[in-house]
Formats: sequence, C-alpha cells, structure tokens
Amino acid sequence: MKNKEYKPVHVGESPDFDAWFTAFFLKNHMDPFAYPAKVASREQIEFMVYPENGERYFPCSDKMFDAIMSRKYPPFLKKYYQQVFDRIMAMIDELIGSEYDNRFLKTLIKIKYDDETRTGLLIPSRLEKKLYKIFLSRTHIENPYSEDKKAVNKKIKSFIDSDTMEKALNQIDDSLQNIKDLSLFEIREKLKEIEFQRRLTLITQNSLWTHEDSKAPSLTKIKKIFKTPIRGNGLAPLLTLAKARKQKILWLADESGEVVVDLTIAKFLAELGHVVILAVKEAPFFKKVCLADTRTDPILVKELENAHFIHEKTISKNNLVKLLKHDKNIYVVSDGTRENLNLLLASTTFSRIFKEVDCVISRGEAQKKRLIDSHFRFTQNIINISLDKKALLITYKTRHPDFINFSHKDLEEKANKIIHQMKSAKKKGMSVMFYSGIIGSIPGKIDVAKKIMKTFIDQLHKQSADLFIINPSSYYEPGMDADDLMYMWEIVQKSTYIDIWRFQTSDDIAESFSLINKKVPPEWIGKDSTYSTGCTKEIRIARDVQKENPEMQIIGPSLDKFMRRNEYGVGSMYDQRLADF
Repeated sequence: MKNKEYKPVHVGESPDFDAWFTAFFLKNHMDPFAYPAKVASREQIEFMVYPENGERYFPCSDKMFDAIMSRKYPPFLKKYYQQVFDRIMAMIDELIGSEYDNRFLKTLIKIKYDDETRTGLLIPSRLEKKLYKIFLSRTHIENPYSEDKKAVNKKIKSFIDSDTMEKALNQIDDSLQNIKDLSLFEIREKLKEIEFQRRLTLITQNSLWTHEDSKAPSLTKIKKIFKTPIRGNGLAPLLTLAKARKQKILWLADESGEVVVDLTIAKFLAELGHVVILAVKEAPFFKKVCLADTRTDPILVKELENAHFIHEKTISKNNLVKLLKHDKNIYVVSDGTRENLNLLLASTTFSRIFKEVDCVISRGEAQKKRLIDSHFRFTQNIINISLDKKALLITYKTRHPDFINFSHKDLEEKANKIIHQMKSAKKKGMSVMFYSGIIGSIPGKIDVAKKIMKTFIDQLHKQSADLFIINPSSYYEPGMDADDLMYMWEIVQKSTYIDIWRFQTSDDIAESFSLINKKVPPEWIGKDSTYSTGCTKEIRIARDVQKENPEMQIIGPSLDKFMRRNEYGVGSMYDQRLADF
C-alpha cells in the first residue's frame, strides 16, 4: 500500500528547506545527534524501517508531514492542535475539582500550548505528550485514568466470559455450508477461521466499554455482531498468518477495553501454536494500555498471569532468541514510550523484536496513520485492525521486498554447514584454526578489514601444512548485523572442533599491509583484536571453550587488553562508545 504519488524528501537541494527540515526534528526532540541518549540511531531505525535513497524517517502520516513542511500553517494542522488542546482541557475538568488548581492548570497549559504551536513545527502527538507531561508533573497523578481503565476492562471481560457470549460463539448457524464437500481437516480449519473472525468482530463493540449505561448484548445481538462487515485488504493475509505454522507476532496494543478483546484473540492464536508479543506503553498515557496497568488492574493481572514479561530495555539477538524459546506463547513488552507510536523513541528491545518477528499487528487509527497511511516501508509485514464507522477495517502493507532478515534458523543452518566443514577437515587429519579479527570495528572500513584478513590467512596457509582456517570475514553477507554474526559464530565456536583459536595482533595487521605492498594507514596503526567488540566477546567464549577442551590453543594479545570494547552500538558492527563518539 505504498503511496505512489508521494515524493520522498531529499536534502541538499534547498538550504532554506533543509534548515526547516532540520528544525522539524530538533523541535520535536527527534534528532539523534542532539538527543543521542533518547532518539534511536539510524541503525536502530533500520531494524524497523527500510530506508530508500537515504531518506530520513519521521513518525507521522505523510499528510501531517507535508502540512508541517509547507510552512503555511494550514487549517489541517491547526485542527489537530486544537483537538490536542481540547483533550487536555477535558482531562483537567474531569480530574481536577479545585477551582484554583483547575484555573491554574488551564492557564499554564494555554501558555505552553501557544508557545509550542507558534511555529507550526510540532507534530500534534508530540504536543500532546508535552502537555500531558505538564499535567502529570503539576498534579502528581501517576495514572490519571487508572480506575476508568479498570472499570472498562472489567465490563468487557464480564461480557466475553458470559454464558450468552459462549453460547453465541459456539453456535454454527449458517456459517458452514456445503459441508459434504469438505474433508475433516478442512472442516477443522474452517471452524478455526469462523471462531477467529467472530472474535475479531468484537473489536467493533467499543460502545460496550465507552458508555456506562450500555447493556450486554443479547444472543441475537451477538450473532448480528459476528456478521459485522470486514473491509480492507488485510483479512486474507491475517487468516493466512493464523493458519501458518508457528509464527512470532508483535501485537501493538491500543486502548483499555480493547486490550481485553485483543488478549482473547492473542490467546486464540497462542492455542494455534503462535507466539504473540503484546507491546504496551512504558508509562501511563491517557487510556492507552501501559505497564502499570498490567501490574495493578486485576483483570489484566489475571489475563497475563502465564505471560512472560520482557523487562530488558536493551536485548541482543542471542538473548531474544533464547527468551522466545521458552515454553511460553504470550509475552509482554513495553515499546519504551509514553505517546502514540513513535519508532524514533522506541526502546532497543522493542526495535529488535520488531525485526525478529514474522508479522506486526497494530491496533487503532493512530497506528494506522503511522504504519499504513505512510509511504515508508518496513522490515515486517504490517496488519492494522481498526474501525471504519460500524465496520471492521483490516489493512495490510507488505514489508519492503529488498529487506534481508536472517532468522535464527537461517543462522543455525549456516553455522552447522561450517561445523560440517570442520568435522571433515579433522577427519582428514587437519588442524582447525579459528581466526578472530577486526571486521567492522573501524567504521566504514569493512572491505579493507576483509581484504587484509584474507591476505594474512592466505599467508598462513602457505606457511603451514594440513591447516584448515576459518576466516569469519568470508561468511559475512549483506543484511547481517553484528548480533546475527555473533549468534552464528557462537554456535560454531562452542562446537569443540577448534584446535587453535588465533586472535589478530597488530603485527598480523602490519604484515597484511606489507603483503599487499601498502603502508599501514593511520586508522589501523596499533590496532589489534582487542579493538574489536566481537573479539572481546569471543575471547570470553574462547576461555569457556578452553575449560572444556584444555588442548585448544589461544594465540594473540594478552587477556588483560580485552577490556575496552563491550557492547555493539545497536545494529552496528562497532562498539557503542564509538557510536556515541
């Protein structure tokens, strides 16, 4: 569903436009250079958004972005600003009874509102977060709609668990036709599809949790709900996803009440063998579902009692794969934000999960604007479920066709092929050497690193008989990031088939450049494997392997030098500190 008419923004053509474009990111606190501790790096964004032609990602719809970039402050933008203002004012009236405090907050919010909207650079959702934060800080109310959220969740849960609902859900009526032409397998699959679609239609019944005096629907009414029209291009992909073998699904939750319906659908998918990772907000934001709700709302506590909570804000591929191998089908994670979906401010863990799952299901109109109604393409297939008047709207956007993702199974297969080569070499009486060295630790020098590593290994082959050397640089493929490589190599390294584990020294590097008749460039002088984040991780693995296989030799710099590189910058091949620098 790519917007063919949209023309991507490219800087470098107009200084005035480029300045406004840069000011847009600064005003919205979304510039990674100005706010490196809060805003995701380009590499982290590429876990989720596939970049085309060097374009910079922005977390709003194309229509909103164009309105801001027009510099004309159009009525469209003013309308959304006003909606944000009205929503905050309504919250003050609803929650602040003191006449003085009410007037004080409204005046303060109006002053801040006028200041923030003066230039027309602010995305309305970012304005909303700023004003909401002021309300929280001045009132010290941690979760303003906590009780409301609990009430609606209790109400919708009561309806879902009712005998009437159970009876309606299990009645076939006219849902199965021409049954004589179906096999038992086809009938079972059809029944799953019917139940799945019926559960989906409950999403349209927001009146059940938005109106206090609404009554639970009768059996006849529920059956009518089950026949709710489903529009959009997403139903077929969603049903295909449900019927596929075990899939990992990232489910982006939206409002309370709705989340109880979401969880019934998620549990149904889990019963089919899928893994569902429910993403909620890091902290309270109006009536969005947040982590605090999962701990304090009795309904959510009960619904999620068997779920596994992912609390780490930064997680590697290795640890995520291990985590998802647990005997769990429902996981809960925070997206790391307190606002509508903003991938630029999402946590590293959320970004990594986004990349590693098989599909992302998003809920609600706000998420649809950012994921479906945007020209940007993503690293995953996106399905959005929202409302279109009284119909259910399911829309679908395929992931970018050029995106390359290495699943843990892909990497395990690659590792096993290398292990097979090692086994064959040992059967021939050869010694197996693993050569660890700098590949991506010097930004922008991967090709040079691969060339000098290959040159040196070729020289080792000439000097030694019956030596099988694994050159990690020759197994790098486009699309692999540092975690992909470490996941694959750890399997190989722990196979116990390595006789000699050699770590690149500065002498190795100097000899390599000499062999290609070049002087050592400044950025390579004095460098060795201790400069590499990957090698620092590998020396620890090597020592663990040596405990099990004392005959394995470790050659290279002394252990005490492997201390300066600890963690990769997210999505990078070099250390986080270098990324920060």
